[in-house]
Amino acid sequence: MEEIVLTNVRKSYGKEVAVKDLTLRVEPGEFLTVLGPSGCGKTTTLRLIAGLEDPDEGEIRLGDRVVFSQKDGIIVPPERRNLGLIFQSYALWPHMTVAKNVALALEQKKLSRTQVDERVGLALEKVQLTPLRDRFPSELSGGQQQRVAVARLIALKPPILMMDEPLSNLDAMLRTDMRGELKRFHRELGATTVYVTHDQMEALTLSDTIVVMNKGEVQQVASAYDIYHRPSNLFVAEFIGNPRINSLEGTLHRRNGTPELDIGGLSLGVPADLPVHDGRVTATVRPEDVQISEHEQSGWLPAHLDSVLPTGSETILQTRSEQARITALQPRFVAMAVDHPLWLRLDPQAMNFFDPETGRNLLN
Repeated sequence: MEEIVLTNVRKSYGKEVAVKDLTLRVEPGEFLTVLGPSGCGKTTTLRLIAGLEDPDEGEIRLGDRVVFSQKDGIIVPPERRNLGLIFQSYALWPHMTVAKNVALALEQKKLSRTQVDERVGLALEKVQLTPLRDRFPSELSGGQQQRVAVARLIALKPPILMMDEPLSNLDAMLRTDMRGELKRFHRELGATTVYVTHDQMEALTLSDTIVVMNKGEVQQVASAYDIYHRPSNLFVAEFIGNPRINSLEGTLHRRNGTPELDIGGLSLGVPADLPVHDGRVTATVRPEDVQISEHEQSGWLPAHLDSVLPTGSETILQTRSEQARITALQPRFVAMAVDHPLWLRLDPQAMNFFDPETGRNLLN
């Protein structure tokens, strides 16, 4: 296991800055996911670590080795950085069998035939591909090809793994299965892992730590729990979560020393420890933290049901009121008539409050 340290790393393409002054540390054995929308700089960050591209400025260290330093003129090529790579395309040699694809990198490292055969056998056993070892990539499904790419890394045993959207070509059910497999492989291998994705579900389910990026800049580095429950700014809050978080524009004030949020004439209680910030705020609440009632409740937000979207295990209820459109998430399959009157309670302890100008979370 090796740590990865990036210090003041910058990368531009012409006038377009892809990565802006990035400083980041990945702990030994950590599974870190770089998450963000297209064009945010996440893949560029991975390619800079791997040596597939060179930064314009900064330093990159893998373990105790400096592999790039603009100041000292150090550039270690990717083949000497001792890391494993998986990309969106599986990069399998079509004229080689499954076993040969897995063995190739081991043969290039000049391992003995006995060592190669032993490592290939164990790797294929871990990904449950032993019966298919003599097939060619064209004879495999997408999921099986992905397993070959993973087996290649398992056999190589690199101290650092780099994965760039490796599951994006798979169907939804297979992606779910492979997420579980990747988490198990990481636990067994113990390798320091950098995983790049735009899929927040992958980030939340796989990661020890998530780095959220936007326009080349880091927005937040935190655990999956903190990213979801205490986003550092409004961008992170709105990017993370499916269904999307509810945002309400309101005015924060204090009545008899107690903070309240006024949204269109309706006052909602807010956490007592909220820092004093009288004035306009953007309040957010996750759909699962919206309680609904079909009977009028004092102090609750009156609304009407716009649409019912059952997913099987859950049902998404989209509602509208005079103050806002609010999405609620209910467990199980719910059948309800559209335009049905509802009353909504927003859990104040689950809410976050943001400065509408800076986007900063007032609770952080």
